[in-house]
Amino acid sequence: VLVYRQMTWEGFVHATHGAVRTTAMVLLIIGMAAAFSWLMAFLKVPAALIASMNAISEDPLVVLLLLNLLMLFLGTFMDMGPTIIICTPIFLPVAQAYGVDPVHFGVIMILNFGIGLNTPPVGAVQFVACAVGKISVWEAMRSIWPFYGAGLLVLGLVTYIPAISLWLPSVFK
Repeated sequence: VLVYRQMTWEGFVHATHGAVRTTAMVLLIIGMAAAFSWLMAFLKVPAALIASMNAISEDPLVVLLLLNLLMLFLGTFMDMGPTIIICTPIFLPVAQAYGVDPVHFGVIMILNFGIGLNTPPVGAVQFVACAVGKISVWEAMRSIWPFYGAGLLVLGLVTYIPAISLWLPSVFK
């Protein structure tokens, strides 16, 4: 743009307007997610969730399974950024109440939301990939099942073997 001097002043204004508009939408979503997250913390939703989990089971393995299922479900309907902002203040205290390391739980969250981001009904990543590849979602789904299986296997291993996600941070201590 600067080297070839192809952009006019009007083109620059148009490009800047588009960038500002897109940035404003993203920041509005993140801001609303942060406000909702604060409201959930203010209303003591994590404490209520801990009590609910205790009523179901006091076993940390069962609680981690329930949190995984809930995060996978949320990940299928929401984008990763706002989901992390909303869910971290709600789910992290629950995980810590059951003795889960915050770094370990962060890795679990990212894996859950990453798998969910590629899973229909919303599956934004999959829809973009299908549009680029000019194939239908169902064609992609037929060939992606083994990868879902591998992703869920890795999620299970990381969830129930904390050393997998904590060995690298322990090296730098």
